[in-house]
Amino acid sequence: MKRNRYIIGITILLSWAFLYDDVVHWDIQPEHFPVMEYDFSQNPLDSQIIQLGRALFYDPILSKDGSISCASCHSPYHAFAHTDHALSHGINDSIGTRNAPALFNLGWQTAFMWDGAIHHLDVQALAPIHSPIEMGETLTSVISKLKASPIYPKYFENAFGDNKITGERILKSLSQFQLTLVSAHSKYDRVSLGMDTFNIQESNGYELFKTHCNDCHTEPLFHNNSFMDNGLAVDTTLNDYGKWIMTKQSIDSLKFKVPSLRNLSYTYPYMHDGRFKKLRQVLNHYSSDISSERKLQVLNGPLQLTSNEKTDIIAFLLTLNDPDFVFDSRHHFPRNILLPREENKD
Repeated sequence: MKRNRYIIGITILLSWAFLYDDVVHWDIQPEHFPVMEYDFSQNPLDSQIIQLGRALFYDPILSKDGSISCASCHSPYHAFAHTDHALSHGINDSIGTRNAPALFNLGWQTAFMWDGAIHHLDVQALAPIHSPIEMGETLTSVISKLKASPIYPKYFENAFGDNKITGERILKSLSQFQLTLVSAHSKYDRVSLGMDTFNIQESNGYELFKTHCNDCHTEPLFHNNSFMDNGLAVDTTLNDYGKWIMTKQSIDSLKFKVPSLRNLSYTYPYMHDGRFKKLRQVLNHYSSDISSERKLQVLNGPLQLTSNEKTDIIAFLLTLNDPDFVFDSRHHFPRNILLPREENKD
């Protein structure tokens, strides 16, 4: 009964929002970033489709029992990650095996999920929707629920010109919203653009970062679109061997996607299983004597960092926080969603 009241409440809010939307314009290519990898020719951005995707992202209608939305594990206030537990939760109080990755700057990524199971953003949402320990639903069932909804047929008509609801339209709408989640307004970005300067500690940390960290966490995105074995001991409860689970190739054993280091103050805990809550714990791991058979593949041995140097690196990493992105209301629960297209012209 409580779940039904929640779903009704979401429907009322979305219906109310439908009446009051403003046109939203998006500039998602920062001048100091490389060109996006995403092929927009197959899914050109449209304000109405973006707003439809935002509505779907926050709506638990995508889950089997109406209890889990995309935002349940990807909160806008945590750079679209989550911090209340190390492992993701799903329907029926299920607990997953990995920490939900942050969602931003996805247009520059070529593989998704910690193990690279998905190679295109337009189909990424299928994984959590179909997972029995996440949303536990099927795309066919989601389509049926959206067709029966009092609001979504109109939303799809506004976005696509007719009220046909298809799996492709659902997935591409979610992609469009996620493509607008661009984080590029941190202090680091202001320094890169000549609009700010680092203090001494941040500058020292930046030099140390470039020496020790930049190969994997490459500027300005702070990832390198690759998968690495970073020497973490295997959690014997989870027995997660990373990319190997997908490829069954020994070379991929214990390799996980290299995450971006942007917004680290918002996206803790860290690592694929959320085992570290503090950045110093992460640096301590890389400074430790990683098991001899793996350390040459990771860092050519442990980092030789003093306590002060670790503090300086952390000071630099904090310049990658982007509160403008985290608190951008355009990304949050859709207080405003859609207007009929004919009323939404410039």
